[in-house]
Amino acid sequence: MSSPTTPTRGVLFVHSAPSALCAHVEWATAGVLGGNPDIAWVPQLADPGTYRAELSWQAEVGTGAALASALRGWEKLRFEVTEEPTARSEGARYSYTPKLGIFHALTGLHGDVMIPEDRIKAFRVKAALGEITMEEALDGLLGVAWDAELEPFRHAGDGAPVRWLHQVI
Repeated sequence: MSSPTTPTRGVLFVHSAPSALCAHVEWATAGVLGGNPDIAWVPQLADPGTYRAELSWQAEVGTGAALASALRGWEKLRFEVTEEPTARSEGARYSYTPKLGIFHALTGLHGDVMIPEDRIKAFRVKAALGEITMEEALDGLLGVAWDAELEPFRHAGDGAPVRWLHQVI
């Protein structure tokens, strides 16, 4: 007997990948989503010699985390994965850069970052002890460094084609 699954949708944004990694990204994506994704790679103008792609997907909740886990740690790869919230789960955003590593945030219905209470409390304690300023804490909770590093790559992708891949649930 199979357990019920909750479908959701999301998007994998590969902001930059050297040509040697493009096939590996496709294989990793296929390993998570199944099938053979037809990813349309286009030159990334913000980093000549690299490519970008977008892949929209529909699968069970948690697929965004699985995609981020399959792709993280690859040098010279920059990506983001979003997963829409459902009636049973929060949404999620994962951002990755080789310099900063992975950032994860819960997201609400409108894509806003939602910060869990325990994370806020932990940073308040660190700020009170002088280990971090409140501004640094908030920037960390919001992923400001990841946004700053990825923003030029996001804009360079305006108008890029998007492909949909549906996983059978």
